[in-house]
Amino acid sequence: MLEISGLTWAVTIGLIVVLLAVDLVLAAARPHRIGFREASLWSVFYILVAIGFGVWFASAHGGGFGAEYFAGYIVEKSLSVDNLFVFVIIMTTFLVPEEHQHKVLTFGIVLALIMRGIFIAVGATLLALFSFMFLLFGLLLIYTAVQLFRHRNEDPDVENNVVVTTARKLLPVTDDYVGGRIFTRVGGKRMATPLFVVLVAIGGVDLLFALDSIPAVFGVTEEPYIVFTANAFALLGLRALFFLVKGLLDRLVYLSAGLAIILAFIGVKLILHWAHVDISASVPEVPTPLSLGVIISILVVVTVASLIKTRNDPTAKAHPGSLRGHREDKTETD
Repeated sequence: MLEISGLTWAVTIGLIVVLLAVDLVLAAARPHRIGFREASLWSVFYILVAIGFGVWFASAHGGGFGAEYFAGYIVEKSLSVDNLFVFVIIMTTFLVPEEHQHKVLTFGIVLALIMRGIFIAVGATLLALFSFMFLLFGLLLIYTAVQLFRHRNEDPDVENNVVVTTARKLLPVTDDYVGGRIFTRVGGKRMATPLFVVLVAIGGVDLLFALDSIPAVFGVTEEPYIVFTANAFALLGLRALFFLVKGLLDRLVYLSAGLAIILAFIGVKLILHWAHVDISASVPEVPTPLSLGVIISILVVVTVASLIKTRNDPTAKAHPGSLRGHREDKTETD
């Protein structure tokens, strides 16, 4: 059992808040187009911070817990890349100017951290009280994996999302972004800008990804501290990663299929753990080192296969996948 003192929790949360504050200050103080060099430097910085934390954590609490952290971090980082797909679709759909994209991403990261913190607390409590929750989480991940694999070549219907359409019905929305404001006044009337609708869309995406990613990381570790830190450090670098890889995302044509396989694998792992605890100790469990090896292998195969595919077929385009199919609007011409 991992024992984390209140001081360690406080220092960890303080570090994350400081890193997040740096992102917020930069986004608010210097709205500008993020170039490749800047995005690369920030991405490397956040990855080094995550690795440095993992090295300290492993030395302080043992290699077993360290392996769980790195496995959880890799799972969350891979899921965050799929999250970036949807962010790109949202930015493109709503024509968000480049100088305002960092503000949207920072908001999305803050909201995601809050939502995942809540889900982690709820999930850890449920798992501690009811061991059958491992079975439910496992079934949820397998269902998600099947749906994602079935609709792996589709994009989520962001513009017609019920949350977005409801926001547009309830609030009058201006035609332009009004200098990056969320609300403004036009002729004495308070109106929302398209940026508000974008933030609503981002919030809906964060909620959906929290519902998937939290059970996924609990499949790697049962420790709330590891779940929280793996999520936090994976999300903190999301803003820089967006500007770094958004031009490369179209080439990861097999990513959604690979993530579906990873989610299914973790779902089976959770079910086996439930069976081991509640049915019979003879039911085998999947050890963390094996999980880590499987996840990394799938990601490597998916990345290499995607690059080969797009090199041989330049018209091939990646999609983030969707949890449910939707018909595209078709207009008939006479």
